[in-house]
Amino acid sequence: MKTHGFLYEIIMVDDGSNDDSWSVIQGLAKENPIKAIRFNRNYGKSAALNVGFKQTKGEVVITMDADLQDSPDEIPELYEMIKSGNHLVSGWKKKRHDPLMKTIPSKLYNRATRVLSGIRLNDFNCGLKAYDKKLVKTLDIYGEMHRYIPVIAKRNGFTKITEKVVEHRARKYGTTKFGLERFVYGFLDLLSISFVSRYKKRPMHFFGALGTLSFVLGFVFVLGIIWEKIRAIYILSTKDYRDVVDQPMFFLALAAIIIGVQLFLAGFIGEMMVMNSHKRNDYIFDETIGLDQ
Repeated sequence: MKTHGFLYEIIMVDDGSNDDSWSVIQGLAKENPIKAIRFNRNYGKSAALNVGFKQTKGEVVITMDADLQDSPDEIPELYEMIKSGNHLVSGWKKKRHDPLMKTIPSKLYNRATRVLSGIRLNDFNCGLKAYDKKLVKTLDIYGEMHRYIPVIAKRNGFTKITEKVVEHRARKYGTTKFGLERFVYGFLDLLSISFVSRYKKRPMHFFGALGTLSFVLGFVFVLGIIWEKIRAIYILSTKDYRDVVDQPMFFLALAAIIIGVQLFLAGFIGEMMVMNSHKRNDYIFDETIGLDQ
């Protein structure tokens, strides 16, 4: 579509809703050239965004939830902020109209994400965001990872991330799906993203380092216990000593050695999986000359 000299497209994703959302979308499609996708069941917000991202063709992509808590009036400024060179602009619901059971966990979540990611945003999970097309085409999200799109963007090399204070309206329709379990799952996804982003292509650096440390510590303790027995028998000539197998530390040291070997083997297996993965060289190009990207 084209309006005020701008070309744009509207893509709606119905995440398996059980109300009349699809009927409304069908009615809108009869009067407007919109694109729409309907899931056969609820797969979650990450899945809906991921599918929508794959369908987009524009240079600037703006996402918005359908609960009408975000204002479309924010779109022009978000668009200009991307065109001025930002890779991602995240909305900041500075004044929220949500219950405490949602706002308090959200503050804890945002603080934890800032600390672990180093990204200075106040609201990582705001649905109103603007993206550069290059960034959007590198995203592959699932689970609860939509909460951490800024973190994934930084991992992919898109570091021009900022935020904009946006209007947040009280919810009039529908009910929130937020619960304590989503906060827990979201935190686990953050740990997963942090780990994968750092060790995706070099698992041996993580498992090998831990395995070597565990093995060396266990081996040193075993040698120390054996040396104490040898010292007591042959140097001090005393019988006042405990046998090696009577000491709990001996078995803890053996366990550390075994765990160390297992971690080291896990690193080797991880390296072999990376070597045989078709995505082992999935590097992102910024620009090229004379090549087909």
